[in-house]
Amino acid sequence: MNSRRAFLFSSLSAAAFGGRVLRYTEVEAKIAKRDFKGITKEDLGTPALCVDRALFEQNLRTMADYTKSTGIAIRAHCKIHKSVDITKRQVAMGSLGACCATIAESELMVGAGVKNVLHTCQPAGRNKIMRAVELAARDSTFMCVADDPLTVDLLDEAAASRKTKLTVLVDVFAGLTRHGIQPGEKGVALAKRIDSKDNLRFGGVMGYSGTAAKTKGFETRKAKSKNDVTPMVETAALCRKAGLPTPLVTGGSTGTYNIDKEVGLTELQAGSYIFMDTQYMAVGGKSSEVYSDFAPSLSVLTTVISQNHPGQVTIDLGNKALLKPTDRVKGRPDLEVQNQGAEYGILKWKQGDDLKLGQKLELYTTNLDNTTTCYDRYYVCDGDNVVDVWAIMGRSGAVQR
Repeated sequence: MNSRRAFLFSSLSAAAFGGRVLRYTEVEAKIAKRDFKGITKEDLGTPALCVDRALFEQNLRTMADYTKSTGIAIRAHCKIHKSVDITKRQVAMGSLGACCATIAESELMVGAGVKNVLHTCQPAGRNKIMRAVELAARDSTFMCVADDPLTVDLLDEAAASRKTKLTVLVDVFAGLTRHGIQPGEKGVALAKRIDSKDNLRFGGVMGYSGTAAKTKGFETRKAKSKNDVTPMVETAALCRKAGLPTPLVTGGSTGTYNIDKEVGLTELQAGSYIFMDTQYMAVGGKSSEVYSDFAPSLSVLTTVISQNHPGQVTIDLGNKALLKPTDRVKGRPDLEVQNQGAEYGILKWKQGDDLKLGQKLELYTTNLDNTTTCYDRYYVCDGDNVVDVWAIMGRSGAVQR
């Protein structure tokens, strides 16, 4: 009797949904075995992050071709994606290693065997300083930054206690008041302090012009980046003049990737280029009002869960998934996005085709950094077919994986 009921349910479900139906447990079992055959977007629970594999790989090639042709290096930032799978693909396409915003991201990447990891936020406090030194003990290519003499002293003491040596870059102010020692004499003095320590190596200078990254208009963005970054580059020159080898002058972003070589950086820390978001797409390119150098390869899959009012539907993508009115619906630029609650969003339209209950749609997110922290995996897709799944580091850090 049970088998007959199962068969009947399966037959009715297939008819209702227009084809073969995979139950949720079947999908999860197949993913666990890395058997993606037959899994489509229709089988996925929503909301979910989907990566268009062709566009993702196109973005990787575009950046790789640019850096090779211009001679500027890239150490791609992982704060956007928090995924070992993606970082390893970036390294395979020429990235020197990975930039990490948090010590947990650094632990994830070093633990996965990624070399030349740069922790781009000064470690402060006993916990983070000891973890940074532990990473240096595990991998001599690991690097971090400092913008304060106290941090330099504490890193040196911690490295001595661990009997290891740590490479430290000077974090120089480049427009963002959240971090960075003042350029010029203060920056050089900090570099000399690092160089004088028995357990530290001076690795160069870093400066991030975060306000330039999404400045609208290419020429305005170029002027902003030059204004912010030039003092940092000049600090690197002063370090060399003082006899300090200064191999790295690092910074930059997706928005300034084709500007920063001219400013004087030796390497880029771009990250958003692999996915793109609606903020970046609106900043304007070198020859267009739309920034189209890189394609939008990431979308959030959502389902229509109610349709009781004309000209609008409810979707299962809400405040908890960081839905924003500036998100855009893939293939439906006429749809207006509205917030409606913790688990709900609204799509509205004045003209065009109605949306149906149960229909799946994809949205381009406004801010990649924020959105990816809401999920634990990427579904990599060729069209509607899922071809891979990549893990995302969660809030509890690298230890959970």
